[in-house]
Amino acid sequence: MSDTPSRRIQVDLSGQTAMVTGASRGIGKAIALTLGKAGAKVACIARNEEKLKETAEEITAAGGTAAIYPCDVTDSAAVEKLFEAVTEQWEKIDIIVNNAGITRDTLIPRMSDEEWDDVITTNLRSVFLFTRAGIQAMMRKRYGRIINISSVSGIMGNPGQANYSASKAGIIGLTRTVSREIASRKVTVNAICPGFIATEMTDALGPVVQDEVKKRVPAKRLGESEEIADAVLYLASESGAYITGQILTIDGGLTA
Repeated sequence: MSDTPSRRIQVDLSGQTAMVTGASRGIGKAIALTLGKAGAKVACIARNEEKLKETAEEITAAGGTAAIYPCDVTDSAAVEKLFEAVTEQWEKIDIIVNNAGITRDTLIPRMSDEEWDDVITTNLRSVFLFTRAGIQAMMRKRYGRIINISSVSGIMGNPGQANYSASKAGIIGLTRTVSREIASRKVTVNAICPGFIATEMTDALGPVVQDEVKKRVPAKRLGESEEIADAVLYLASESGAYITGQILTIDGGLTA
């Protein structure tokens, strides 16, 4: 049972359209559900069509609106077609959440070219592609929210994750740069750096490793996906209009 507060923040995103990559599980799924419950139409994006259907069904069951878009987020042409399809269905895109990510962990002397390229391409190139594809329309209508999911690994590094840490650090640099380029057009660009969050990935660590992780975290627990989703919701709201170029770390005090 979660020991996090049950009360969630209240935001009305009615009339807005959101795109969430990596929406098939974990943090991405929690973000998609949260935006859907807040009234946004949610384009759920990932490679796993069956898992995407589960996310979309949960959104609609809660009274929201969602559609699935299976997509290789590293394919430039596929991403362009995706934006065309979402715009055709819902006319506009107001919120982009770049969450898709993978790991291929190993120490740097053993890391293959493929393990490096796969992680950098999925985690960082996808953010570039989705930002580039959506940004011109946002600037024209002088409104938009781009929220990138980075990681504390991109701030502090993590042994065995040179590829992952580099990709997440790259997201931070990309976020800060793009935010400066488009702030005058009323489009915000921010990044969130989660710490250890309870997901399928951390479940795979097993209870012994999880207990060791909790000892390292001043809050003495893992975070919940919903806590990341709430931060996304706030940044996507009107209340976040003057927040841009910022890196929000949500890690229970790990990097304090």
